[in-house]
Amino acid sequence: MTPSEARVSVVVPAYNEGEHIIPVLDRLFESVHLSCEVLVVVDFAEDTTIPVAERYSMKEPRLRCLVNSFGPGPANAIRYGIKAAAAPVAVVTMADGCDDATQVDELVRLVERGVAVAAASRYMAGGQQVGGPALKSTLSALAGRSLRLLAHVGTRDATNSFKAYSCDFVEEVGIDSRAGFEIGIELTAKARRMRRPVAEIPTIWLERHAGISNFKVARWIPSYLRWYRFAFGRRLSASQIRERAARQTWRS
Repeated sequence: MTPSEARVSVVVPAYNEGEHIIPVLDRLFESVHLSCEVLVVVDFAEDTTIPVAERYSMKEPRLRCLVNSFGPGPANAIRYGIKAAAAPVAVVTMADGCDDATQVDELVRLVERGVAVAAASRYMAGGQQVGGPALKSTLSALAGRSLRLLAHVGTRDATNSFKAYSCDFVEEVGIDSRAGFEIGIELTAKARRMRRPVAEIPTIWLERHAGISNFKVARWIPSYLRWYRFAFGRRLSASQIRERAARQTWRS
């Protein structure tokens, strides 16, 4: 299979994961039954993930390891990975193994049926978050549930990074995030303002048991709040979304 024949590009932003990336890759290739490519994206050529991923790719040609040229940080790595995706659907999942790889196929099929964003939700019936910092989980749950109730965004878990996206939709609206993991809420908010469908399935998120988390709550809260506010308002076209998002970026 060539990358162009893939139905899904799985984007995995990574930072000095080293050997910890192996069980994550194992689960992905065991669990994803659709034709796929897996893109591990790092920020710099010295990242400890690279030699491990390159060695893994010798037995698994569907794996590509990319060095992000958009700038440091997870938002840029995700943005670079989606831009490099050969498939019409991109799924973003974390290198820490917290996400349920068996759900990738189901998320992809929702996008293939016409939704712009398919979210794995910890906060709907059947979903759960196991472990993790209490402050982070509380803020995330409040944001997700209030956006679903008040802005009708189509998911109770707008902040979760584990989502599938129509690459055509992402190309239409662009990605403006440059800091943390807020791309999940950004693209959910943009889909809502375009009145594009968003769907969700329940997921069980498990706190990583190896390595160190790179999630920085205090530093990234302002970026999350920016996109939280953006979800509210009248319907916008893709060009209007790009214009308004650019103005917000300039002001910030």
